[in-house]
Amino acid sequence: MQAGISRDSGPPFLKGLWTEGWENQWVNDAIYAAVQVGCPKRPPRLPLDAPLLFSPSYLCKIRLPASSFVSALDLRKMSKRILRLAFLHLAPLAGDLTHNRRLIETAITTAAGAGATWIITPELAVCGYTFADRIGTDWIVPQPDAWMMSLCRLAARYGVALFLSYPERDRRVSTLYNSLFVIGPDGTIVGTHRKINTLRVGSESWSTPGKQATPVPIVPFDRVGLLICADAFSTRIAESLRVQGARILVSSAAWAPGLHGPNGEWERCTRKTGLPLFVCNRTGPDTTLNFTQAVSVVVKDGRRLLSLSSTRSTVFAINWNLDTEDMATPAYQRIEL
Repeated sequence: MQAGISRDSGPPFLKGLWTEGWENQWVNDAIYAAVQVGCPKRPPRLPLDAPLLFSPSYLCKIRLPASSFVSALDLRKMSKRILRLAFLHLAPLAGDLTHNRRLIETAITTAAGAGATWIITPELAVCGYTFADRIGTDWIVPQPDAWMMSLCRLAARYGVALFLSYPERDRRVSTLYNSLFVIGPDGTIVGTHRKINTLRVGSESWSTPGKQATPVPIVPFDRVGLLICADAFSTRIAESLRVQGARILVSSAAWAPGLHGPNGEWERCTRKTGLPLFVCNRTGPDTTLNFTQAVSVVVKDGRRLLSLSSTRSTVFAINWNLDTEDMATPAYQRIEL
């Protein structure tokens, strides 16, 4: 019977991983993938929301044989092709800008601490969906304003890409837009998408529909397609992004379940375009809608690979394999705020 691996036994590279950042999620996921390939008997799975796939105590407990592991070099090669994403599945309060900004800042810091390099916010996270009846629209200004600039500095400090939903006022004609900004890991704003399929009555009547969708470059992709909620209602916008060379789709959403809730739209977009789609939705009650059971999703080829929900503000972190264009592991990290 082969000896089990512990902190003081097994291949030298394993000890190195312990000292070089064992708590780093991508290291854990790379080891998990290596074990799945190299171990004749699959190791027992952890719960899907386990914060770490392997910790020293768990590794000792399952006593994996040394022969289960590939080389440290192979593990590091695997890790370089993993994109760590965080969905900020938040519960903003309608009209409470101070509270919501603080919540977003906390969530970004939490996501960066969990190793995320892409961080996605839900639609209108800074103001809540039904903000206009409470605080009006005079606070909406041309972007970037002082708060967005502070988030640019935050993104640069952590070296993360931030997909930030934030209303904006056009500098020339003063029309208002429901927009999604992309801030690069160096803190620069690399692109913007203005929601096209806006509701012309009710809670979205303040916003002017955007005219076109254009992919933006954000590492590690040369072109990323952006959507906001109902932009996925038909496949037209997603197909236009694909034609323009988008390699993946990211959507910010505030789409509550129910009579007019999501009903296959995300799946149709991916089936029609062949592009994976990451949707960051929200949670919590709003003035007229209840988002408590809303889901953030990962969708590919017409099928949901992952559905994430929480009754309170939560950061969900996943690992995406850039080579296979699929989930690196079925596990995800869940951090309640």
